Amino acid sequence: MRSTAVRRTALAASAAALALLVTACGGSSDDGSSDGGGKAGDGKAGDKNASATPAAAKALTAAELEKAALAQTDVKNGKVTEAAATDDIAQDKVKAQKAECQPLAFAQTGVAAGKPAATVKRSWTEGPKKPAGGDVSEEALDSAFDLDKALVTLASYDGGGAETALKDVKAAVGTCAGGFAYTAAGRPVKIAKVAEDKAPGGADEAVALTMTLTGDEGDEFPVKVTVTRKGSTVASFTVLNLAAAADGKDFPFPTEISDAQLAKLG
Repeated sequence: MRSTAVRRTALAASAAALALLVTACGGSSDDGSSDGGGKAGDGKAGDKNASATPAAAKALTAAELEKAALAQTDVKNGKVTEAAATDDIAQDKVKAQKAECQPLAFAQTGVAAGKPAATVKRSWTEGPKKPAGGDVSEEALDSAFDLDKALVTLASYDGGGAETALKDVKAAVGTCAGGFAYTAAGRPVKIAKVAEDKAPGGADEAVALTMTLTGDEGDEFPVKVTVTRKGSTVASFTVLNLAAAADGKDFPFPTEISDAQLAKLG
C-alpha cells in the first residue's frame, strides 16, 4: 500500500514538473510573434548556408502545409489537435549557450530553423493504455501515466533551406553529444547528453535522437526528438512520456506518428 502511495506521489510530482518543462520547451502565449502561421523565422541557424545552397524543391504554401499536417483521421490511436499557444515560441526566444548547439535547441523545442516559407504545428496525445491485470493497482496507475505526447512541427523552405536544416542538426549531434544548455522564453534548460537513435523510414533524410534532460533536482529523463526531411519540408517530432519523466527510464519513439505524417507529405 505504501509503495503505491509513494509511486502516486512521485508521478504526481513528475506531472507537475513535466508541465513546467513543456511550458519551458514550448514557450508561452505572450512571448511575442510565433514562428507559425506561414511567417518566415528570424533565427540564424542555417541562414549562413541557405543563400549558397542550389535551388531545390519549391516550398509548400501555408495552405498546402495546413492540408499536409497531421489530422485526427490520420491516426488510429490518440488525439490530434492544433498546437496550443504554450507549444509555440518565436525563434529569438530560444538561445543555446553554444552557437553550434542551436539547431538542437530549436529541434527540442519544436522551433523551425532558418527562414521557412511557412510553418504548421500539431499536438498528438497517445490514448490510454489498459493494464494487463485490468484492476486498479500500481500497474494500473503506471499505465495511466505511460502516455506519449508529441509536438509535430512542419516547416517548408524555398531553395535548399530544408537540406540545410538537416545538415545543421546532424553536425550539432556530434558536437553537442556531451550535453548543452539553452534558454526557452527565459527559462533555463539543461541537456545532459545527446544520443543518436535509429531514424524512422519514409523520409528523404532523418535524424533521430534521445536527449536526456536534467530536472531542477538533478534527476534525468529522456525526450525523443526526430527531425526529418521530405522534399522541401522538414517535419520534426518532440516526444515526452510522463512515466519516463517519473522514473527516468527510456521509452520507444512512436513511429506511428512519424509514419502517418510523412505519408501525408507524399
